[in-house]
Amino acid sequence: MSEEITKTPKQSAAETRHIVMPDHTNHYGTLFGGTLMSWIDLIAVMVAQRHCGREAVTASVDKLNFLEPISLGDHVILKASANYAGRTSLEIGVQVSKENPYTGIVTRATTAYLTFVALDENKKPCPIPKIKPETETEIRRYENAILRQESNRNLVKKIKDNGKV
Repeated sequence: MSEEITKTPKQSAAETRHIVMPDHTNHYGTLFGGTLMSWIDLIAVMVAQRHCGREAVTASVDKLNFLEPISLGDHVILKASANYAGRTSLEIGVQVSKENPYTGIVTRATTAYLTFVALDENKKPCPIPKIKPETETEIRRYENAILRQESNRNLVKKIKDNGKV
């Protein structure tokens, strides 16, 4: 029997930066939500692929909170890590901050949680490594991801029981 593979969130974490250019903004001079969503999906898939060691696809965007507007010229910092892994899917958390390049002031602007599914050579879901959180932050994120999973299952059950699905 083979030993179960585990990875720490740190092993697959990723960080990237963008600068908000005029073609990224709406008529208010702030970053289009859709542009930011695509940047979030891109960094999240990189984390999912690194964790799974194979192709992974977006199954859902579970939560996306726009906390602060991001303006033309701001630097956008995206940090992503795997929070939880099930049998074939995993939750990726993405934290988005904006940085004023002249003052250096950094503000959290957006948070997101996405679920990815690993695919085998036949494009079918396949087993993935488990998560082994090590730091206090990683443990908190792991435990919160479990709560989100339970909450989502309970909501789906309530909706099905209500006969509306």
